[in-house]
Amino acid sequence: MKNKRAKRKLVAEINVVPYIDVTLVLLVVFMVTAPLLMQGVQVDLPVANSAPMDKQKQEPLIISIKSDGTYWIDENGTNIANSLSFIKDRVAKVLRQKPNTPVLVWGDAQVDYGSVVDLMSQLQIAGAPSVGLVTEPSKSK
Repeated sequence: MKNKRAKRKLVAEINVVPYIDVTLVLLVVFMVTAPLLMQGVQVDLPVANSAPMDKQKQEPLIISIKSDGTYWIDENGTNIANSLSFIKDRVAKVLRQKPNTPVLVWGDAQVDYGSVVDLMSQLQIAGAPSVGLVTEPSKSK
């Protein structure tokens, strides 16, 4: 005599509890890292009553001037301090590859006006058709 086993019916349900756990962990990770993705060197931006820029399709090229007069360029999420001539050459190289890349200047509120003018003229020589100045929005409207 053969011992017949009862056939079990297969369960075709998907247990979604582990997927919900993973989703919540990813949500927390993105919420924590999103504010850290801000580009540029930490500078004390001047306050101005101006309208925000339209959303750009391309990532902008950010040049920063700290209060001590040092120039910084943001490349692939890393900030590099260097001379004005190096930054001019680097901007020219980026604009040759991607001519529609917006160029933004983050200037500290305490920086010398001459440093900003020097940077703007070097960016114009490098081929930037227009340069945006980044400011903090004013509190009163």
